[in-house]
Amino acid sequence: MEFEHTSVLPAETIAALDVKPDGIYLDCTLGGAGHARRIAERLSARGRLIGLDQDEAALAAARERLAGVSCRVDIVKSNFSALAGVLESLGVDHVDGALFDLGVSSHQIDTAERGFSYMQDAPLDMRMDRTRCLSAREVVNDYSEAELCRIFRDYGEERWAKRIAAFIAAARTERPIETTGDLVDVICRAVPKSVRRAAVGHPAKRVFQAVRIEVNDELGILGDSLRAAVKALAPGGRIAVITFHSLEDRIAKTTLRELARGCICPPGLPVCVCGHEPELRLLGRAHKPEAAEVEVNPRAKSAKLRAAEKLPRT
Repeated sequence: MEFEHTSVLPAETIAALDVKPDGIYLDCTLGGAGHARRIAERLSARGRLIGLDQDEAALAAARERLAGVSCRVDIVKSNFSALAGVLESLGVDHVDGALFDLGVSSHQIDTAERGFSYMQDAPLDMRMDRTRCLSAREVVNDYSEAELCRIFRDYGEERWAKRIAAFIAAARTERPIETTGDLVDVICRAVPKSVRRAAVGHPAKRVFQAVRIEVNDELGILGDSLRAAVKALAPGGRIAVITFHSLEDRIAKTTLRELARGCICPPGLPVCVCGHEPELRLLGRAHKPEAAEVEVNPRAKSAKLRAAEKLPRT
C-alpha cells in the first residue's frame, strides 16, 4: 500500500521555522516526509535535514520522497525521545529548527492491519514501532480493570471509562478480545444507546486514542523530548509543534510557556533571587487550519501549531 498522508498546516509550519538555506533542521516525526520535503526544498547543498521516525513504512516513503534534494539528508529509525543521542551520534551539536508533528498518520489509520482504526476490523496492534513488545492486544486483555479505567479517563477523557473497562473485563473472561472489531463491539455495548444516538463522533474514538497513547507512551515522552529539542536549538533557532488533541496540546503549551518564563521566584519575594532566564520567545498564539484546508483534509480539523524561538544566552 502506498504511503499516503497529507501534512497539515504546511505553509504555516514552514513560515514558523523560518528555514535558513544553510541551516540544520530536525524533523522529529518524519512520517512520509511531507513537511520534511518542504524544508529540504528550501535548503542549499550546505544545508542538512535530519529525520526521525520509528515506523518502517514511513521511513521507506521518506527515503523515496527525499531522494534528489540538494541538501544532506540523514534518516534515522528512532523515537524522538532519543533525539539527543541521535544528534550526538551524527556529530551535530546544534540545529536551526526542530519540528514535531504529533499523533498518528493517515497511512497508519488507513492501513487496516496496523490496528489503529475503529472503522476497519483488524488485529489489535497500534504500535508505531512494530518491533516493540507491547501492543493494543496486551493492553486490552492483560491490564486490570482499574488500569483500563485510568487509561480511558486520563488519555481518552472518556466519560464512560469505568463502565467500558468493566464491560471489557467481563468480555475477556469468555474469550480474548483479538481485533479492533471485537473492541468496538464491547465499547458499543458499554455506552448506553441513548448516549450513542446523541453523540457526535464514533463511540470508540476516545478509547482507541487512549489505548494508542498507552501503547506508544506518547504523552510520557513528550515534555522531555520538547525540552531536549529546545536545548539543541542554536540561538535564533525555532521549534514548531503540531498537536491533534487537547492532552498533547496541553503538554506542548505548558512546556513552551515554562521555557519562555523568566523569574520563577515565589510571588511574595520583593526582588528576584532565582536568576532564571527565559530560553524561548513564544511566536504568537496557536495557529489552526483554515476552513479551506479542513474541507480538503478533514483530519486537520483539530490541529494546532505552536512555535517558539531560542533566545541568545546573556
